[in-house]
Amino acid sequence: MGPKLLEALHDPKTVEIMLNADGKLWLERQGERSQCIGSLRRAQAQAIVETVAGYHGKEVTKNSPLLEGEFPIDGSRFAGQLGPVVTGPVFAIRKKAIAVYTLAQYVESGIMTAAQAQAIRDAVAAHKNILVIGGTGSGKTTLVNAIIQAMVDHDALERFVIIEDTGEIQCTAENFVQYHTSIEVSMTMLLKTTLRMRPDRILVGEVRGEEALDLLDAWNTGHPGGAATLHANSASEGLTRLKSLVSRNKSAPSEIEPLIGEAVHVVVHIARTPDGSRRIQEILEVSGYADGHYKTVSL
Repeated sequence: MGPKLLEALHDPKTVEIMLNADGKLWLERQGERSQCIGSLRRAQAQAIVETVAGYHGKEVTKNSPLLEGEFPIDGSRFAGQLGPVVTGPVFAIRKKAIAVYTLAQYVESGIMTAAQAQAIRDAVAAHKNILVIGGTGSGKTTLVNAIIQAMVDHDALERFVIIEDTGEIQCTAENFVQYHTSIEVSMTMLLKTTLRMRPDRILVGEVRGEEALDLLDAWNTGHPGGAATLHANSASEGLTRLKSLVSRNKSAPSEIEPLIGEAVHVVVHIARTPDGSRRIQEILEVSGYADGHYKTVSL
């Protein structure tokens, strides 16, 4: 794979490694902006994508040039593409978090205020459902890991059920089950299975499709206190995007907003700043939907 790539993979501060079609290798480290650290030969890059595909029992071809899955070395999230959709092999490796940061450490590093951390702890203690919103690379999953740690600190005997596409969520609880989707097994199927596994808290790595309805139903039917992530650029946009995802489900109710207003209690928006650091932008408490608007309070 080349010394630069291996060095980056073993660097505990690495956030993401990206290869462009021109062969240039880019690295993002914690608290830093991306920098070019070298290059890979085309044959090297193609071999990496094909090796990861083979590990997952897949084949990357001209008719099927897209690949997503876990990186074999450490379980990091891997996304790669070959021609004809790109002019040269391309991939991105999102390093799997090793250490779990606490909310107190978020405060110490200036990512959130003490009041924001306490608002999250209070939501955890009250078994409120928390939706973490942010853009790509904003640190949503790392924040969810910290929220899970707060859940464990609150009650170490609760049973956690985790569902995600790739193994990014870190859970320090003793009593937990972690599911991964596959080509044959969707997130919707796993959410329905989860309800039979006696969960105290249901956690979803990222909501991206019609499974949003199943998650809201689970949270609304005796399983509150969970958390999930969603791509959006603000807390209010997160609620709008969630409605859009729910509407993709054939079983979606005619009025989706009241369902969201009942199931989602807290929305946390985290963003990456221009200097490469992360900051909590807003925390919204949601207490329902009426008269065409969500009833929210900024915490």
